[in-house]
Amino acid sequence: MTYGLRQWCGKAAVAVILSATSVQAVQINIVALGDSLTQGYGLGTHEGFVPVLEGWLRDQNIDARITNAGVSGDTTSGGLERADWALSGDVHGVILAMGGNDMLRGFPPELVRANLAKIIEVAIAKDIDVLLVGMKATNNFGQGYKDAFDGLYPSLAEEYGVAFYADFIGAISRDRSMAEVQNYMQGDGLHPSAEGVQMIVDEIGFPVMGLIDRMDHW
Repeated sequence: MTYGLRQWCGKAAVAVILSATSVQAVQINIVALGDSLTQGYGLGTHEGFVPVLEGWLRDQNIDARITNAGVSGDTTSGGLERADWALSGDVHGVILAMGGNDMLRGFPPELVRANLAKIIEVAIAKDIDVLLVGMKATNNFGQGYKDAFDGLYPSLAEEYGVAFYADFIGAISRDRSMAEVQNYMQGDGLHPSAEGVQMIVDEIGFPVMGLIDRMDHW
């Protein structure tokens, strides 16, 4: 799966050209709404997803401020409760990456889908562009649960017409054995190491550039 490269390369190139040849009209403000993966659990101040992504964008000549709205242990229900205020103010885009904790607790996929749908609706009502980031279920609750959970993300993205990136840790887990994946994870086996975060950002950065390209403030 190379969704970021295949689907967003063209738009990303446009974003680079625009940012390199013109002055941004306003500060780009993006909120990363998520859980511990977004928060940067277990990592140093400058090693988490948000600061690394900000640095990656700067390397592409894009000056974007990303607000870290990741809360460790949060579920989509918690995300929905704080969505309105987390997305308040001068926000242009949101990276919505939630559902992993719901899955670990075996919450019904239909509940996860409903919560994420309402968060997306909050963003749309505020004229905020959305990048929905998928999560993948383990096989702990059976294949039927996994199929339903994995499928809810692309289904939501299609229904609401929002940008989509298939798997938060896909850059680490794709085409690797479980043993190989652990080389890029922290000791708990759930959270990426600093090296793993860099791998994630190197791939998801392109869909984020695509999200920026969808905005109308250039």
